[in-house]
Formats: sequence, structure tokens, C-alpha cells
Amino acid sequence: MTISAKGQTGTLTFDGQFVTISRSGFLAATTQGKGEKRIPVSSITAVQFKLAGAVTQGFISFTISGGSEQKSRAGRQARDAFNDENSLTFLKKGNADMEAVRDAVEAAIAAGHAPAAPASDAADQIAKLAALHAQGILSDDEFAAAKAKALGL
Repeated sequence: MTISAKGQTGTLTFDGQFVTISRSGFLAATTQGKGEKRIPVSSITAVQFKLAGAVTQGFISFTISGGSEQKSRAGRQARDAFNDENSLTFLKKGNADMEAVRDAVEAAIAAGHAPAAPASDAADQIAKLAALHAQGILSDDEFAAAKAKALGL
């Protein structure tokens, strides 16, 4: 499922594997330039987010492994994000859409860092499959396929 959110200098899209920042229009041309940047979710180490207020801009910023990150001074975060290639600024009407993108990206980051199933789970599953094979419930081909699946092959 692809989700998108419109910001001031472009559109943010997340398809489960890539965050795409598409820049178009006058503001994009005067800040980052027109074009598209695709960031693999596996390269994103953090998401910084600030909701927009009635008179203040919000922003979403992606920290990339190996990238150089600078700390903003107090009160300049949204302004600095406006000129950052890995960020997008938005107005209050975009809060809900940007939050949805942030939540989806953070869930994908967490899923990518989840520990793999312990080997004992696979061993237990293969033991159960072997018992079913020995009882004649699974054929040789069915057992081989199920065993390969349990081993992640």
C-alpha cells in the first residue's frame, strides 16, 4: 500500500520499501531544485517530525546512515528543514497525512530491525513435519517443500 502526503516544496510518498521526495513548483525550484529523491527504508536510521501549528510550519526529516546531520538552533528547525534534501516542510492542513507517512516509515524501520525467529523454532517445526512424514500424512515432496520453507530456503 502506497501512502502520500503533500508538503510545501513537494510530495512525500512511501511504498513500504522506499521514501520518495518529489519536488515540483516554484518553491522547489528555488530551494532544492525540481526532481525526485528515493531513499531505501533500510538506509533510514531516524525520523524527526514536528507538527505544524496555526502560524508555524511543520517538517519531517529523514536521517540517513552515513549522512552528515547538523543540529538546528532553537526556533530554526523548520527553516533548516526547508533547505534540507532529506526533509519536507508542510502546513497545518498536512499534519494528519504527514503523521500517517511517519508512522508507516517508523513501522517499516522497526520491522527491519526485528530479531529473526530463533533457530529452535525452525528445528521444532521440522521435527513436527518429520513426525507427520513418518506417519505418512506428508509425502516426500510435501515434506521437502515444508522443510525448505521452515528453513527459509
